[in-house]
Amino acid sequence: MHVLVVHNRYNSAQPSGENNVVDQEVALLRGAGHRVGEFGRRSEDIAAMSLPRKAAVPLLVPWNPAVRRELAARLREERPDVVHVHNVFPLLSPAVLAACADAGVPAVATLHNYTQVCPPGTLQRAGGACTECVGRAPLPAVRHGCYRDSRLATLPLAVGLSVNRRRWWSGVERFLCISAAQRDVLVSAGMPAGRLVVKHNFVPDPGVIRSGDGEHLLYLGRLAEAKGVRLLMAAWDEIAAAGGVGVPLVIAGAGPLEGEVTAWAAGRDDVRYAGLYDPEQCRRAVARAVAVVAPSTWLEAFGLVVVEAMAAGVPAVAAGHGAFVELVEDGVSGLLHRPGEAASLASCLRRITADPDLGRRMGRAARHRYEQGFSPKVGLERLEDAYRTAIAGRSALARGGDTRAGRGDGNSR
Repeated sequence: MHVLVVHNRYNSAQPSGENNVVDQEVALLRGAGHRVGEFGRRSEDIAAMSLPRKAAVPLLVPWNPAVRRELAARLREERPDVVHVHNVFPLLSPAVLAACADAGVPAVATLHNYTQVCPPGTLQRAGGACTECVGRAPLPAVRHGCYRDSRLATLPLAVGLSVNRRRWWSGVERFLCISAAQRDVLVSAGMPAGRLVVKHNFVPDPGVIRSGDGEHLLYLGRLAEAKGVRLLMAAWDEIAAAGGVGVPLVIAGAGPLEGEVTAWAAGRDDVRYAGLYDPEQCRRAVARAVAVVAPSTWLEAFGLVVVEAMAAGVPAVAAGHGAFVELVEDGVSGLLHRPGEAASLASCLRRITADPDLGRRMGRAARHRYEQGFSPKVGLERLEDAYRTAIAGRSALARGGDTRAGRGDGNSR
C-alpha cells in the first residue's frame, strides 16, 4: 500500500513516546515493502518564527487553511491509498481531514491521548483525575486554564475541539485507540464506537534481555507531575527511612520537575539522576533494571515504557489505573500499586526487590506477554488491517453504500 503519514512532531529536546511510535511505524511499514511518505511540521520551528508569525500560531490551532491547501495538493499529486494522521497540534490542525476529503483519500487516526474529549488531552487537573469536559462543551478547561495553567493558552484548544468535533467523528474511517481503557472513555463521551478499534503500540525487539536479577530500579520518562515523579520521590523517601531496598533508584529523563529532582537526588548514594538518555542508553538501562517504575497519576492512554520493559524481560511496577491495568498482569508480569498512594508504591518496590525469584518469574512472563501482543509482527498486522478496512469503507461510500457502524450525525456532537 501507499501510505502518507501526517504528524506534527513534538520538540526533540524533550523525550516523546509519540514521536518514537510514529518513527517506528514508518520504519516497520517500509521494511514490509509499503510505500510511505511523510507530511508534517515540527513544534520546535516556532522558536525561529518572526514575532507576527508566532503571534498567529494560536489562531491557526483550530484551523490552518494553508495546511489544507498544501496537503490536498500533495494528495492529488501522489494519490496514496490511505492517510494516517497522528498529532496535528499546534501547526497542522484538523484542516488535514478536510484535505483528505478534498482529495478523496481515506483517513486513519491514531489517538495517542484524550484530545478528542479533553483540550490538553490528559484527563487531569491540579494533580488529580478530571473528566469535566468529557461529553460536553470544554468550557471548564478554559475556566481552569488546564493547558499550561493558562486560560489564554487553553482557549485555542477548546475552540478547536468544539468546532472540529463533527469533522473528526465523520471524517476518519478508523480511529486507532492505543488501549481498551482509552477506547472506553472515548465511547462514553459519544464517539462512534463502530470506528474505534484498539491497536496497541508495538515496540521493536531491543535485542537484549535481562540476564540477571537487575541492579537498579528505573524511572524512565518525562519529569512531570502527571507522570508521578513527586509520588515516586515520596515513596522512595519512605523506603530510605526504613533502611532502603539494597538497590539504587535511577531516574532518567527531562521535564519541568528536573530542577526539583536534581536537588532531591544530590548527595544521595541511593538515588542517581542520570539526565536524558539516548535510545541506546535507554535499552541498556532497562535491561539492567530489577523493575521499571511507572507511577503516573493521570490515566495513561498506553504506557510505552512498560512495554519496552516487557520486551527486555523486565517487570514493571505501575499505577493500577488507565492502560496499565491491561498491560500489567498484577503479580504475574509486574505489580500494580494503588494510584496516587506513596505507601502502596513503596510496598510494591520493597516486594519486587526482596524476592529475586519473583522478579525472574515476572520478567519471563513480561517477555511472553510482549511476544504475544506488542511485537513488530503483531503491530504490522494490525496496521495493515486498519488500512484495508479504511480503504474498503471509503470504497463503499464512493459506491453510495456506507455500511460502517457508527456513521451518521446520530453519533456526532
